[in-house]
Amino acid sequence: QVQLVESGGGTVQPGGSLRLSCTASGLNLDAYTIGWFRQVPGKEREGVSCMSSSAESILYADSVKGRFTISRDNANNSTYLLMNSLNPEDTGIYYCAASLWWGLSVPYLYWGQGTRVTVSS
Repeated sequence: QVQLVESGGGTVQPGGSLRLSCTASGLNLDAYTIGWFRQVPGKEREGVSCMSSSAESILYADSVKGRFTISRDNANNSTYLLMNSLNPEDTGIYYCAASLWWGLSVPYLYWGQGTRVTVSS
């Protein structure tokens, strides 16, 4: 059974940082593009960042460029999203996902359950 489990969400003040983690079981993440997405109630899900299976290609949404950093640790079957300079617009539920294709707009086969991030003073 394939599972992706996110952790690391929480409440942080504007300007703060969080590091999200996602660990997979039941599949080898190194064969997949990994992506991070977020969703706010009432809005469409937004692709935040993705990294190719080789880690050679990385994509960020314009809204997070320069503030977020995606990484992967294939030995631990995990991916991470370091989020700096957080602002209230970053509030949402963050999901990690795995795809056999490259990009943020391609189908993602496996999804985690999400971790909530709240940026508020």
